[in-house]
Amino acid sequence: MLAQTSKGAGAFTNDINGTIQWPFASGVPISGVFGHRIAPCSNGCSSDHKGVDFAPGMGAPIQAIADGVVREAVNSDTGLGVHLVIDHVIDGQLVTSVYGHMLPGSLRVKAGDPVKVGTQIGQVGNTGASTGPHLHLEIHVADGTPVDPFAWLQEHAN
Repeated sequence: MLAQTSKGAGAFTNDINGTIQWPFASGVPISGVFGHRIAPCSNGCSSDHKGVDFAPGMGAPIQAIADGVVREAVNSDTGLGVHLVIDHVIDGQLVTSVYGHMLPGSLRVKAGDPVKVGTQIGQVGNTGASTGPHLHLEIHVADGTPVDPFAWLQEHAN
């Protein structure tokens, strides 16, 4: 359960037996929220922010939010930088999670790998169009529509 819905420290704790979890074991600072914003940089940052930015510090372990299969594992220095795309089936529906700006060399999975909820998949970095170390997390529902990950996790994490 999350105690705050805007920038600041999110106070949440994962149920280690939960089928859907937060990308970190406990609350971490939130440095960017979902939705329209003034682009924070000139190197490709978008004003249409499709995710939430968690800022626990460089190298913090990132965990999978649910069981799924890795669709993409990308090593890049542009856009989302080093990032993962994981497909999940939740309540019979396709849900996709995107983990961006990860630390180079930290990816623990590759395309096609199955992942379990709570498994470490990489570490927080500062790659791509990023203004500092953080995890950019996106959640896309069945038709590919991005939804507020903060609100979605608050509703679904158990």
